[in-house]
Amino acid sequence: MEAEAIFSALADSTRLRVMRLLARMDLAVGELAQVLGQSQPRVSRHVAILCGAGLAERRREGSWTFIRQKVVAGSSDPLTDASARLLDAAEDADPELAARCAQDRSRLAAIREARERSAADYFEQHAEQWDGLRALLTPEKRVEAAVLDALGNAPLGCALDIGTGTGRSAEALADRAEHIVGFDRSPAMLRLARARLQHLPVGSWELVQGDFVALPFAPCTFDTVLLHQVLHFAAEPALPLAEAARVCRPGGRIVIVDLDAHDLEEMRERHAHARLGFSDTQMHGWLTQAGFMPEPPRMLRGPRTAKGRALDTKIWLATRDAGSADKNKNAQQSAQENRTPGKDRAAA
Repeated sequence: MEAEAIFSALADSTRLRVMRLLARMDLAVGELAQVLGQSQPRVSRHVAILCGAGLAERRREGSWTFIRQKVVAGSSDPLTDASARLLDAAEDADPELAARCAQDRSRLAAIREARERSAADYFEQHAEQWDGLRALLTPEKRVEAAVLDALGNAPLGCALDIGTGTGRSAEALADRAEHIVGFDRSPAMLRLARARLQHLPVGSWELVQGDFVALPFAPCTFDTVLLHQVLHFAAEPALPLAEAARVCRPGGRIVIVDLDAHDLEEMRERHAHARLGFSDTQMHGWLTQAGFMPEPPRMLRGPRTAKGRALDTKIWLATRDAGSADKNKNAQQSAQENRTPGKDRAAA
């Protein structure tokens, strides 16, 4: 019985402490062990029980596995809602548990600081590469402002940031989204994103690792889908766009921020770009094929190089056609059939 499993899982002081910590932030088993002052094998056993009862879930990111709570107050599921409220009430009613939880939470500051130090070290090691690329692109703040302006004042609902990288775009959209998911193939990037997003309310965001041509989400999950400077890594852009359409609800919107068509071959060699930007005709064709209704694109001029060349940024916005399910299915099939033989999958 589900209820029996939940009550059995909560009948342990350590597991209660784990759940109260997960209510503040997602944590790796090693981080939980550090806060609780217990061995990793012991904490792993407690986590297994909580996950088995449906109170928590594991999310793998490379060699790391993060644990996140599944019970949230206000959930539409009565048992989930009751479990969350029970955990709140238990801490309020038990002074000893409250004192222990307060002490545990004070140690979370060390976890946050360690993540931020790791992110800073990464940027320091790759500073030359990042600075060189930034110098060629339209400034990030200007792009973010243009994206928000393009989206207008309508709420973003449940949003997906494909190729979230450092989580900068996800952070910019978080205030207007009901829930935001940062998605990336790189565990290193997801660790940077976690350090950036950890100040946001728990439950309002999550990070997922995977390939952008095989999104691990059910159809019609998201109201807003963003691909920010990621589509140029795709050898076959129609594939990730078909996947984006699959997970986008009818009437939902897709925002693609990427480079206008250019001839800077160095982007292939130095930055692994599979595509040298996109023309409006190309993008219109892919979006229409995937079941989206494109709007006129927006242009953001980039800085000129010493030779007078530039990397201009384009914002392509489109709405998913309410009757696009069949179109999307055909687009996925067509994209797979036309895929260039022998090429590896590009990833977010």
